[in-house]
Amino acid sequence: MHELEPYYNWRDYYVAADDERSPFYGEIYSEFEYDKKVYNFLLHPQWDEFGSQTLYLKIIYTCYNKGFTIIELIGEWNDAIYNDIMLLKREVIDMLIQEGISKFLLIGENVLNYHGSDDSYYEEWYDDIGDGWIIALNFRDHVVSEFKDFGLDYYINFGGDLDNFPWRTIKPQQLFHHMEKRINNRLGI
Repeated sequence: MHELEPYYNWRDYYVAADDERSPFYGEIYSEFEYDKKVYNFLLHPQWDEFGSQTLYLKIIYTCYNKGFTIIELIGEWNDAIYNDIMLLKREVIDMLIQEGISKFLLIGENVLNYHGSDDSYYEEWYDDIGDGWIIALNFRDHVVSEFKDFGLDYYINFGGDLDNFPWRTIKPQQLFHHMEKRINNRLGI
């Protein structure tokens, strides 16, 4: 896992550590000190911590004009033991919502497992974004199955063509356009 870096090909468009409105503004990263880990597995130092013991993230793009952000995740999403959704909501999402972000694209191909609990924080997140949306893109089948078992499909859009979307082949604004179009089609707008 230590070789899995957050997606870096969009760094010419956006760097969260350089964005004064980002929760990770001013972060300094080492290329040599591996100080983050999921259980006994070291993670690449470019991932950001938000308080979880098993889940890390990287905000790889944010557009305040259109009100969206793209967040890549890695690790184990564990609401049952560590209440990761509470930490994610309070430490990252709430700050982004205060900055006008209402559309969230979560990339989860590196999320190894999901352990659910209740859906209170998902409901709060959903309520906080009004006409916005939350999309889970490229999560593993067993993680999507767990999302469904815990009723998260009421709050988060996932499944179907969102499970294998080739997002790395396009620019962030194009990805947003594709996702917004899919959401509008699902809603019949």
